[in-house]
Amino acid sequence: MVEGARGPRPSSYTTKQLVEKGMSFQNAFVSNPLCCPSRSTIMRGQYGHNTKIWFNTNIFDPDPNVNDGGWLGYNGNGYEKDNVATHLKAAGYRTGLFGKYLNGYSGATDNTPPLGWDRWFAFKTLHYYGYDVNDQGTIKHFGSKNSDYSTNVLNTQVQDFIRTNAAPGKPPIFAYVAPYAPHDPARPGPGDQNTFNGIKAPRAPISFNEADVTDKPPWIQSLRRLTSDDIANIDQRHENRIESLQAVDDLVAAVVSTLGQQGVLSNTYIVFTSDNGFHHGEHRIRQGKARPYEESVRVPLVISGPSVAAGSTTDNLVLNTDYFPTFMDLAGAGAQTPSYVDGRSLRPVLTGPAPASWRTAILIEGRGSGSDPEIEVDRNYNAVRTSTGKYVEYEGGFRELYNLSPPGTPGADPNEVANSYNPTTPPTDLVSRLQALKSCAGSGCFTAENGP
Repeated sequence: MVEGARGPRPSSYTTKQLVEKGMSFQNAFVSNPLCCPSRSTIMRGQYGHNTKIWFNTNIFDPDPNVNDGGWLGYNGNGYEKDNVATHLKAAGYRTGLFGKYLNGYSGATDNTPPLGWDRWFAFKTLHYYGYDVNDQGTIKHFGSKNSDYSTNVLNTQVQDFIRTNAAPGKPPIFAYVAPYAPHDPARPGPGDQNTFNGIKAPRAPISFNEADVTDKPPWIQSLRRLTSDDIANIDQRHENRIESLQAVDDLVAAVVSTLGQQGVLSNTYIVFTSDNGFHHGEHRIRQGKARPYEESVRVPLVISGPSVAAGSTTDNLVLNTDYFPTFMDLAGAGAQTPSYVDGRSLRPVLTGPAPASWRTAILIEGRGSGSDPEIEVDRNYNAVRTSTGKYVEYEGGFRELYNLSPPGTPGADPNEVANSYNPTTPPTDLVSRLQALKSCAGSGCFTAENGP
């Protein structure tokens, strides 16, 4: 599983090959579009209201016994003893984590690798150069040489793990690979500088530098329109991010090549996804995530592997709650998936025949925190997202409603420009579905997501 490369980028040879050889998910989302909450969901298969991990740091609630964010919260809730790694290891897999683990892991004083991981190579500090890594319990420092570039270091480590552990007749492997790129301040790897000079960031029609935001929440209305300097900065950031992702592309290519050399590629599933999206000036939001808009919650997802039709696509709504049960199912251990998991296995979608029924709604949820610099909106929110619409409820009473029908459909508003919420005629069906979703747990989430 390669995780952490956020947002769209130009198709290079490797990513194009992944798409051509696997299935592309056109409607893949994360429930809480923020790093640590999203990664906690990947590890546990649960919505944020069940993990209780809402933030990147554990400082939202002044009570130190409330574990609501970061590695401190995740570990404090006992999740290092019960997650996708511990269950895959119990199913006979050799497991390895490489790269970014959870925000705040730098504060861990016990360097013993968490349960469930046979190979542990986790960033203690997050940088492209000049960072520390917990390498199997030993803290190692990487400096400023070209060979220290963090994505390339991960590339070497992952290949070593595959060569050591993957071969016909050996136990299967699970590798969780999470590069730091393209986090800010994005820095291209050696040889990748200036490879995309002048590239422009995405310009979503109408919503980019949105002219009229009077129907948006007050915190959006308070944002000024983008200046030429703002737009230039957005473009430069995008260029830096794209260039930093070239090393990620090389990493993916190397993983595929090494799996082939070891004779296990044809029996391996490769998952390429992300923990959240990113804003590039839509609705006047210059950067960041952590909002219920499409730019924050929509992520890339490509899966290739046995019985996955090459070049296939699906419009099914999928969520990061689904990864844990999918991995267990593909490992032949689906029956051992914990009952606390809120997601569902993607195997029926991947291998066919296509399921007769599938979820028709997902929950998007977030919590405001003035203490977290990545959450500018200090408002709790819950939203229901269907294949044709989105309804958002904010703490304090503000509501949003968008028509997300396919382009070409009368009234379609895929860029969320026209808030059509009317308090005199609320969308009662979406209101009731949201109520069911925001408190669901385990198999109850199947019922809430499937709807009537």
